[in-house]
Amino acid sequence: MAYGETPSQTVGPYFAYGLTAGQYGYDFTDIADTTIAGPDAEGEHIRITGRVLDGNGDVVNDAMIEIWQADANGAYTENPVDVASSGFRGLGRCGTGTDAQNRFYFDTVKPGVVADGTAPFVNVIVFMRGMLVHAFTRFYFDDEAALNAKDDILQSVPADRRDTLIAKRVETRTGVQYRIDIHMQGDAETVFFDV
Repeated sequence: MAYGETPSQTVGPYFAYGLTAGQYGYDFTDIADTTIAGPDAEGEHIRITGRVLDGNGDVVNDAMIEIWQADANGAYTENPVDVASSGFRGLGRCGTGTDAQNRFYFDTVKPGVVADGTAPFVNVIVFMRGMLVHAFTRFYFDDEAALNAKDDILQSVPADRRDTLIAKRVETRTGVQYRIDIHMQGDAETVFFDV
């Protein structure tokens, strides 16, 4: 007996309706949205923003980006009690079609170092049309050069491709932003990991 594809293997309406409902105006709440750290969360409050670009360099307006990160002390949130007491969820989702410029964005705190020999980073999963399996990558921070130089994962990436994983710090009138684009194919293709 042959079975059809399951929702985890196809784009369909699942992202908008089931995973990023609030961003598309559905009247029920999301498990995760673009706010990862509330105003009372400890650490430097930042916004991570960027675009998803296809192989032609065109902006993708229907991708979903999911990120998971440690808090400012380098610890991952383990249960709802931690979230309630710290104001830090650690998980976020954003549909690129919800922003006028088709960007993803997350309001969070800059993560701390998780373990010796690592730099601060954010885990990233990309879901989008034409992909039956989601892609995994990471974002590192350009103002952490010394730690980046010691991070085993980042150093395992060929030197000429590491910049595809480095978010650039920008001071804006509304606060600190880290900007990075995700290139799905082409000469500037983002490094993705086989997880």
